[in-house]
Parts: sequence; structure tokens; C-alpha cells
Amino acid sequence: MNEERWLLPAGIEEVLPPQARIVEGLRRELLDLYASWGYELVIPPFIDYLDSLLTGTGQDLDLQTFKLTDQLTGRLLGVRADMTPQVARMDAHHLRREAPTRLCYLGTVLHTRPDGFAGTRSPLQLGAEIYGHAGIESDTEILRLVLLTLRTAGIAETYLDLGHVGIYRGLARQAGLDAAQEHALFDALQRKAIPEIESLIGDFGLTGAPAGMLVALAELNGSDALERAAQVLAAADRPVREALDYLRRLAEELNHWLPEVSIHYDLAELRGYRYKTGVVFAAFVPGWGLEVARGGRYDDIGRVFGRARPAVGFSADLKGLLQHGRGLDERYRRPGAVLAPWSNDPALRETVETLRASGRCVIQALPGLDPDLRELGCDERLEYHDGRWHVRPLP
Repeated sequence: MNEERWLLPAGIEEVLPPQARIVEGLRRELLDLYASWGYELVIPPFIDYLDSLLTGTGQDLDLQTFKLTDQLTGRLLGVRADMTPQVARMDAHHLRREAPTRLCYLGTVLHTRPDGFAGTRSPLQLGAEIYGHAGIESDTEILRLVLLTLRTAGIAETYLDLGHVGIYRGLARQAGLDAAQEHALFDALQRKAIPEIESLIGDFGLTGAPAGMLVALAELNGSDALERAAQVLAAADRPVREALDYLRRLAEELNHWLPEVSIHYDLAELRGYRYKTGVVFAAFVPGWGLEVARGGRYDDIGRVFGRARPAVGFSADLKGLLQHGRGLDERYRRPGAVLAPWSNDPALRETVETLRASGRCVIQALPGLDPDLRELGCDERLEYHDGRWHVRPLP
């Protein structure tokens, strides 16, 4: 049994050098990037009351949340599986600003089972959110930040997948579906199981235009989906047509800022359907079937915390981004260290302090050991010559 103590639970990873250096370097660079756009860093607690975690976005995360009992109060606690509900609470309850608020975060979340982000149960979640503005401009800003995040992570080739929950929501309402029917059809749409969709619509007794539009929704994806939707959904009620128009205008705005980015549409993709209120999106890397970033609009998410405000944001797994980034090893490569002898010589101490203050790494040799200096990462050493300490390259 002892020989298995080094094993980790499935989906839980250690990050060792030099990978940890890359993670930390990219973390700092991204947070500095967000700060330059006006996003303020927040640090939500790792553990929280369960009823707070499972509000708004958290309702979709009930099965993903580790639960335990607080020994002080007897109340149920949860280990955060997503930071968005906590950040919404900060905006609604603690900050309470009138002006739009831009917040960002980066930290570990924990899932009971692997999800789409790189198959891990402990993503290093990063994200940015805007509270207090409803409209294409804030949606566009978040999407621009998504693409800039991916480029900073060394991911040059990406495409965006856009959808809008108002399309299915409006069609379900037009068809007169009850909550159970809407949920069953939603599940089949996510799998694009067209025979099952047709069977469900038949079981619901739907006919005519509403039935045809719901069946067609599963195939309304691709770069030309909006053009086809204009014909296929021509008989849809006003909320559906308004959602389609919103996607058109958002795509036009994005094209002004990011003309090089490919935009695709999937009108049956309903990530976070139970809490999203408008546009939903995901970023993909060609050849990789899972999204590398995702988000959307979730207006009024702060209502349960006493203050409803429009909101839009995105999240990604920093460790997942590293799988697709290029050039990060070189960008965050550890510079060679300088080996210093173990000595209390004042001149040596002053030289070491000067080198460290200038950003150099200085490792002092520990007596009684003869390590491989290359293994220590040293490519230079301090040598005493002509009354001074000099940095010399290793032979």
C-alpha cells in the first residue's frame, strides 16, 4: 500500500517545474493584461455556503460541486466549481456601484467529475466579467478579450462559435411547451439527435411551423447559419427574430474589431441555458473538439443577492490553454543561475545582493554536497579574483 501513496486522485494534477514557471508567468501576464483594460482582480473564497454557490450559474453545477457540512454551523458548504456566482455576489452585495464594473479572477476550482476543459477536475479558472451594461458593446469587449487571452497564451489560430438562448426559448414558448417538454427537447438538441427530436415533437402533438422550426434548429450551424435561419425561422415570433438580428449586429461589430477571426454559429448550442439570457459563445482551436474558452450574457444574475444588473463574461482553464499554446517554453524559460560559495564574506554578500536585486538568480552552494551544477540550473559561478568577486561562465 505504501508504494501507492504518490498516486493522485483521477483528474487532479500536480504542476512541477518548469511547467509551474510557465503557469505563473502566463498568470501574471494575463492579469496585467486585464488590469490594462480596467478589470479589477477579485479573489473569491475556495469554500462557500452551498446555497450561495448554487444560485444563478451554479444551478447547472449541482452535480459538479463537492459538498460537506460546516462543523461550526451545521450548514451545507460547497467547494467552488465555478467562481461566477461568487463574483456576482461581490458586485451586487459588496461593491454596489452605479457605473459599469469590470472584474477578473484566477484561481483553482474543483469538480466532482472531469468537464470539457482539458479533462481535469481541478481547472485553474480564469475569467473576466462586466456588470452594469446591456448591449452589443460589452458583449464585443468580452469577446475581444477572449481572443486576446488566447493570443497571449500562444494560441494564434482560433474561431468563435456564437449562439443565442433567446432563439430556442422563443420557439419553445411559441410552441406552447411546458417546462418538462422544454427540458427534454433541450437535452436532445444538445446532442443534435434529430430522430429523437422528431419523436419528441410528435409525442408533444406539435405540428405546422412550430414543429418544423424546432426540428430545423439542430442543423442551423456553420458560418452561413444566420442566412439559412432567416428562411427556416421566418414564421417565428418577434423574440426569435430579434435574437437573430442581435447575432447579426454582434457579428458585424466583431468584424470591425477582429476581421481576421472566423465566426461560426450554432443556434442549438445552449450552454448554461437555465441562467443565460442572451448571446452564448465558445472559442475553439482547429482540430480540438472541446472549447478552450466559453461565456455569454447572464443578465440579472445578482438578483438573488439583492441587486439585479446586466452581466456578460467568459472563463477558461489556464492549464488547458497551455496544451495549445506555442512558444511559451521559450517565453518563460528560467534564466541561468549563478552559483555562489557558502561564505559570510561581506564583499560576497554584497555582490550576491546586487545580483539578486538586478533580477539574477543566485544559488548558494550548501557545504558537504557536490551537486551537478547544470541540474541546479547554474551556468555561471562567482569566483574571487584580484580582490573582487566576478561572475564567470561554467566550463
